[in-house]
Amino acid sequence: MYGDSLILEGVRASLAALPGLEILDHPLGVPLEPEQINGSTTVFFDMEAIHPDLLLPLLQQPGLQLIGMDPATHRALVWSGKQAAAGMAADLVKLINQQKGKRK
Repeated sequence: MYGDSLILEGVRASLAALPGLEILDHPLGVPLEPEQINGSTTVFFDMEAIHPDLLLPLLQQPGLQLIGMDPATHRALVWSGKQAAAGMAADLVKLINQQKGKRK
């Protein structure tokens, strides 16, 4: 949890009830360092408390995903640093088609 807003406290309480998750708190305003991120890290943040642009550089870390909680719309916005080969236009078309398939 990156920050300490009311919405993150609710998310924290809900996730704490699930087995197999380790929940760590990180104070807002203190940068997350790449060494703190392992291959299966998810960072939750309040989109009203911090602008996602400040966290986007972290997406270069393999396996990391950011989930922005938007209290105004009651939605979660998932940002993923998933990487794929894109050496040719055909690779890009494949990526586009994969995304289209997920939306159905």
